[in-house]
Amino acid sequence: MTSKSADSTPPDKLTPQPPTTPKVNKLTTDDITASLKEGFSDFLARPFMSGFFGLFYAVFGILFVWILVWLGKIWMLLPAAVAFPLFAPFAAAGLYEMSRRLQTGESFGWAEIFTVMANQRKREMGWMAFVTLFILWVWFYQFRTVLVIVLQDSSFSDLDGFFNTVLYTMEGWTFLAIGTCVGAFLSAVLFSVTVVAMPMLLDREIDFVSAMLTSIRVVTENPLVMLAWAAIITLTMLLSLVPAFLGLIFSLPILGHTTWHLYQRAVQPEEGNSIQPSP
Repeated sequence: MTSKSADSTPPDKLTPQPPTTPKVNKLTTDDITASLKEGFSDFLARPFMSGFFGLFYAVFGILFVWILVWLGKIWMLLPAAVAFPLFAPFAAAGLYEMSRRLQTGESFGWAEIFTVMANQRKREMGWMAFVTLFILWVWFYQFRTVLVIVLQDSSFSDLDGFFNTVLYTMEGWTFLAIGTCVGAFLSAVLFSVTVVAMPMLLDREIDFVSAMLTSIRVVTENPLVMLAWAAIITLTMLLSLVPAFLGLIFSLPILGHTTWHLYQRAVQPEEGNSIQPSP
């Protein structure tokens, strides 16, 4: 006797469904402008809380430079200056959550924001940190290699000696040219894989590989717009470093809030998610 279940087929609802790939939108420079306005509005809504994240990032930068000088690692100041802004997305995680709650009208305080940030260690954000640190390790290794090859006969024991060698010798110019090309390439790679991946990982349940691939698609499908956004970030962050890193108190929060809104314009929301970017 043949059992009834032997001839039956499993219902469709039990069939494994492939994960839904986030859909990417076309962007224009108007999206950047609108996102900047929304980011500035979020900053003004909670200036002290937003400024705290900028202050923390600025203090981290000051201590980082002081430690390098104290250890006598003068040569690391240039690659560190390039790498430092690349840590901003991690410092801005709390800002993404603030913008999300402001957009949905949820009340929040310090405890709610820090709880969300702490919970990221249980999700995919840790893997993104690993990817970032790996790329930064490659950057420092390549920088050191170029330094040894190009400036092998040069010596510098202090900051003035290092900059005199780099800025006023032919070898130094060659070193800067090669280092700039390598740094620009690695920065472009890191920007491409993180620009919307970081807020996406905080916003929805998605694996870090899918988040990175979506981020890359946003960049490749909107190359000029994202190039403009990268230029705005780079220029703003570099100018913020000039006044002893203190400009970051204002620039980091505004850029962080703006990134959240640009992400929402770049990636369509999940099905059932009612949050929509402002027109």
